[in-house]
Parts: sequence; structure tokens; C-alpha cells
Amino acid sequence: MQKSGQQLRRRIRGVRETAKVTHAMEVVAGARMRRVAVRALEARPYSSRLGELIGALLGDVRMQRQHVLLAGHGSPVTLVVHMTTDKGLCGPLNTRLNQSLGRYSLEHSDPVRVVTVGRKGRDFVLRNGIDLVADFSRLGDAPSMAELMPLCRLVIDMFTSGMVGLVYLSYPAFVSTMVQRPALEQLLPVDTTGTRPHARIEFVIDPAADDLLESLLLRFVEAQVYRAYLELVASEYSSRMVAMHNATDSARELGEELTLELNRLRQAVVTAEISDVSGGTEALRTGASHG
Repeated sequence: MQKSGQQLRRRIRGVRETAKVTHAMEVVAGARMRRVAVRALEARPYSSRLGELIGALLGDVRMQRQHVLLAGHGSPVTLVVHMTTDKGLCGPLNTRLNQSLGRYSLEHSDPVRVVTVGRKGRDFVLRNGIDLVADFSRLGDAPSMAELMPLCRLVIDMFTSGMVGLVYLSYPAFVSTMVQRPALEQLLPVDTTGTRPHARIEFVIDPAADDLLESLLLRFVEAQVYRAYLELVASEYSSRMVAMHNATDSARELGEELTLELNRLRQAVVTAEISDVSGGTEALRTGASHG
């Protein structure tokens, strides 16, 4: 019993320490999630308004030519910018994202190439033999737009040169603290469906409409990539907060079960000792009466 009791006590101490660690991680993830979620939600209207402005500009008669970012070169190759986390301990988030990419790759017969953002996605792509073009990992929680520019420039150059005909963004759409859905959205060619105003808007264009459109399209692609990354970070901390909360609850429940088991073991030992004492006393009484 002594050995068994010591083992239970060690397990209880270990479980309690684990619960303390997971609770601390839950608190940290919650604080960071709230800060990043605000930035992610604030980035959505900016991207939306840029799309509306591009749609309005395309409806203007002063447009002289079709931009390559709106049409492409018709290449059969698809490029997917696959965004996952660098770290684990965030529940099923990365698994769902990787499954989404895997399904897309299997369902399409045309070649699929991938640019990964995050180590978890990179490892998945390499493990499954998918064509990896480049990897952008360790960007941190709050990269500046300048830090994401190499990624944006690579994607735009591959599209405008005709190396790829479609570009998709694969990332977790941040819905709420409890819900993050894998999203696969077309990035290039820029889809202006639903962004053009129903009524014609009269406005002054300076500089020329073609030059302005090119600037807006580049800014739109950059904004979409930046927004997707912010939603990735918000989803990561939200998923980690929930996962650590569940881990803390599980550790506490296990600690209670182990404590109950230890108490039962103690009670069994006490009962056995009482029985031994009672038996010895009864034996002494019986011997004395016979004497």
C-alpha cells in the first residue's frame, strides 16, 4: 500500500502542476486573442471597401485596358497560399486546415502548387509530396505589412508571369471564440463579382484610371493577404484558449479521481488495521477466558 500510495500522490502532484500550466496558457491565449481579434475584424471593412472601389472603377468608361490581375494568362496551374500556425497546442485547427488543402489537391486534376505560411502546413505539404514553392514561417503574432510584402510579391509575380492561372488563400476564417472555419478563397485573378455598384457613381479620377486601377489591385491583394494572416493569428489563440481550458478541466477531473482513489486506499488500510486490532483483542480475550 505504501508504494501504491506514494505513486498516487506523485501522480496527483503532477496532474495539479499540469493544470496550473494549462490554465496559465489559457489566460495568456485569451488576452492575446482579444487583442488580435480586434485587428482582424477591423481589417475586414478595409478590404471590402477596396473591392467596392475597384468595382466602381471598372464600371467607368475611362478604363482603357483590362489589367492582368483581373484576367491572368490562363495557366492550368493553381497556387494555394496555405496559412497554418507555427506552434501546436491549438486543438484541431491545423488538422482541419490541412485536410481542406488535401481535399482540394485530390479533387482537382490540374497541377497544384503551394506556398506555406507556418510550420504545421509546411510539414503537411512535405509529408504528402505536394509541390512546395516557398515557405514563410516564424512571422510572429503581429507582422507589419512590410514583412508580408515578400509573400505578396512572390504570389503576384508568379501570376503575372503566367506560371499559375489561379491563386487561392487557405486560412481559418475567424467567426467567434468557439468557431473558426477553414476557408479557401480566390485571391487572383481578382474577383469583382458583387462589388460593382448598381447605380453609376460619378467621380473625378486622378491620375489616369488605368494607373489608379493597378495601384488599387496591388493594394487589394496585399490587404487580403494581411487580413487572412490576422484571422489566422486570432483563430490560433482562440483555438488554443479553448484547448487549454478543456485540458485544465480534464486535469482537474483526473486529479479529483486520483484523490478519491487515494482516499479509498487509505480507508481500506485503516479498515484492515482496525480488523487486525479487533481480531487481536478478541484472541486475547479468548485466551484469557480459557486460562
